[in-house]
Amino acid sequence: MLASDLDRTLIYSANALFLNTEDALAPAMVVAEVYEGKPLSFMTRAAEALLVSAAEASVFVPVTTRTVAQYRRIQLPGPTPEYAVTTNGGVILHHGEPDADWQASVRGLVTSGCAPLAEIEAYLGRPEFHEWILKLRSAEDLFAYAIVDRDALPGEFLLALEDWCDARGWTVSLQGRKLYCVPTPVTKQQAVAEVARRISADRIIAAGDSLLDRPMLECADVAFRPAHGELDDAGYFEPHLQVTEARGILAGEEIVRRMLGLVRG
Repeated sequence: MLASDLDRTLIYSANALFLNTEDALAPAMVVAEVYEGKPLSFMTRAAEALLVSAAEASVFVPVTTRTVAQYRRIQLPGPTPEYAVTTNGGVILHHGEPDADWQASVRGLVTSGCAPLAEIEAYLGRPEFHEWILKLRSAEDLFAYAIVDRDALPGEFLLALEDWCDARGWTVSLQGRKLYCVPTPVTKQQAVAEVARRISADRIIAAGDSLLDRPMLECADVAFRPAHGELDDAGYFEPHLQVTEARGILAGEEIVRRMLGLVRG
């Protein structure tokens, strides 16, 4: 089973391409997502072909912090995956539809062990934070995320927020311009483990770039991360983890190529 994060792992916005080459030498790219009539996310043409081959040779499971609606904007190559994990593990899609039993189980854990979402939203919405918290949203009424001004965001705020959330059973992750606050039971790893159980997968190969991906990578048999992102900034490494040589969109291509090599090998 191949379980891979999407944003900044397999697909990339224009601001995350990291193409340090002449324009004429840039790789051929395809649009992976359209938002409000405009292309938003991309992958290389080679990565697209490799992903089709990987999905034919294994069970490919997209894993994302995006909501269901945000995930549905993404146009991955090949047939629609039988399973997908969205909302940071809060939702398992089976043939494109949310699994009600899984959602009920996750919400039960959150209700019994974590501070309510409203408390987190009220804290993030304080007037003194408006200088760097530009927009505040909730995802499936499970967790909160904010669009932030990275230049104005004080480092001490982030550290204080991590401590404050930890005391309430929540975790914090900063990915690009998005700041996530997520209940500790809402994890990609638990959802991936459930999908693996359902399909009787005997081996899990996983990929991701953020702190929210780390538990999933730790529990995989083989893991990959790109040479950029939160995990790279933190110097995260494990004996079973492979780090790409490339950064940006070419790292996405490299990850799929290496995954396919393992499946075929």
